Amino acid sequence: MTAGSVTVPQGPLRLMYRVYRYILPEVKKELGAWRTKAEQIPDQELRKQALASIQTKEFHCQGGSVYAAANLDQRHVLIPLIVALQTISDYLDNLCDRSTSLDPEDFRRLHQSMLDAVNPDWPMQDYYAFRTEKDDGAYLAELVQTCRRCVQQLPSYGAVREQVSELVGYYADLQVYKHIHHDLREGELLRWWEKHQSRHAHLSWNEFAAATGSTLGMFTLFLAASKPGLTRERAVVIRGAYFPHICALHILLDYLIDQEEDLQGGDLNFCNYYGNREATAARIAAIVEHARADINRMQDSNFHRMVIEGLLALYLSDPKVSGQSEVRAVTRQLMKNSPLSRLFFWMNSVWIRKTGSSGT
Repeated sequence: MTAGSVTVPQGPLRLMYRVYRYILPEVKKELGAWRTKAEQIPDQELRKQALASIQTKEFHCQGGSVYAAANLDQRHVLIPLIVALQTISDYLDNLCDRSTSLDPEDFRRLHQSMLDAVNPDWPMQDYYAFRTEKDDGAYLAELVQTCRRCVQQLPSYGAVREQVSELVGYYADLQVYKHIHHDLREGELLRWWEKHQSRHAHLSWNEFAAATGSTLGMFTLFLAASKPGLTRERAVVIRGAYFPHICALHILLDYLIDQEEDLQGGDLNFCNYYGNREATAARIAAIVEHARADINRMQDSNFHRMVIEGLLALYLSDPKVSGQSEVRAVTRQLMKNSPLSRLFFWMNSVWIRKTGSSGT
């Protein structure tokens, strides 16, 4: 196998070889450069949150960049793009989660940076206009500009731009509504859901909200755009294969293992709305089955199927699970019918024991 191979990996061992041989070292290099820039941010609070987002959420960039393993020839574009957009997402999440502000206008303007990042002909704005902390030494602007340069290098970006922008718009909406004052957030999320319910009637409001919180749909569209000849019609199919089910699965698994933490911190957790363990397991299992069926519409379905099974293994092998009996029970139910998930589960467990770190 050469670094220039454009063949999509067909099995877990080939995929993991590419990830460890090519992807993770380049993600580390990209994040190292952004960490150096973050260290130079003049404002103390902005610097603190930028560095914390890289330190504690590096795995988001590592996981997202797995999509570059499906087109190694374009990894020099895909990895910087995915790392930059995910770093914007993680940085802004820190700013909003640990915010000196509860102003939805502030949150909206901050997340305008993500929309500008994927629409390179839009004018850039003052993203800190509605908050006290402002001087980031152009850190956020440089992240946005990196994304803009990268998307312009994708051969078929014009075909996916509308779909990417829609998903980024959903993501921005969620971040605004979930970070406002605790007494207001659930009502705003429910009103938002009413606008979209007719298109996703088989989901509950918390499942739709979870789907909007994932960046995986954006990343798979970047991958699709990295190859010439993609049509807008095909981009719609790809977007539909990922949103809502794979995206919802991604975030619901994240919330599933964070239930205890979120309860202690008073943070909103979408899994808490299921009411009990049985309902949680049944709904997540149903979404898994929807996701597996959706993947059949993808041209490289084996690769995307590995993404689904890898998500299950990544989250359900996390050490957080062992201390939560209810979550362990859900884990057993979700894993029992997937040999591929169990293989990834074992591989991730070995990695955790070897490195002392988890992927979540």
